[in-house]
Amino acid sequence: MTGRPLVYEDFADKLGQDFALREADVPDMALRLSEAALLKVPGLPGVRPPFTLVFVADDARVLPQKIYRLEHGALGALDIFLVPIGKDNSGVSYEAVFN
Repeated sequence: MTGRPLVYEDFADKLGQDFALREADVPDMALRLSEAALLKVPGLPGVRPPFTLVFVADDARVLPQKIYRLEHGALGALDIFLVPIGKDNSGVSYEAVFN
């Protein structure tokens, strides 16, 4: 990925796709992008609109919130701050907020 800031459009067409979590001292796991949404807040001219992403891991382990290295075939390697937001029968959900 280039050095430009990530934007909603980078992810909007990637729903349902897997991102590989590759981090030292953390077992590799797949995170499926389940949601990408623009936040409904007033925007500032020339500033990217804020957005959120939700990823779901089938792995039952709950990882602590921190910056993780995610890899995607089209986007390359990305460092994204993930926060666990829930665990249910479908897996563990993690949210990333870009503002």
